[in-house]
Amino acid sequence: MKKLLLVLIAVLGISVAASAQSKAIGIRAGGGQGYGTELSYQQALGGISRLEADLGFYGYSTFGLALIYQIHNDIPAVPNLGWYAGVGGRVTMSTYYGTYFNIGAVAQAGVDYNLQPVINLPLQVSLDIRPCLYLYPATAFYWGDIALGIRWMF
Repeated sequence: MKKLLLVLIAVLGISVAASAQSKAIGIRAGGGQGYGTELSYQQALGGISRLEADLGFYGYSTFGLALIYQIHNDIPAVPNLGWYAGVGGRVTMSTYYGTYFNIGAVAQAGVDYNLQPVINLPLQVSLDIRPCLYLYPATAFYWGDIALGIRWMF
């Protein structure tokens, strides 16, 4: 478990160091089965790809880390609006009934809107869904939830 977490952190660190392109940081509210909040970080990797890392707090005693590789593209019919889709992994830890971990694979799809040209603030607003296939300690599928993200772009 510790090795997996270290690998996820290393991948994030390498991608941040390798690319000096656009970044965004903020919150993603509604993640983690509908009642959680995540600190969200996005890093452009070049072209249409980017990496999103979310550290979430869900309920009283559960937190998790999601790392998702995404492709992102504009929707030409609507200026400043884009779509994205991606896959990645998720690790959660809960201490509610003792300490336990869940490990799963996630998919994510959504839309985002860049407010910079509209109100002259470097904000991004997103709406997405993230289903999860839990693989450890038991296999289970969760359809995910719709989450609203607000990130400061820099």
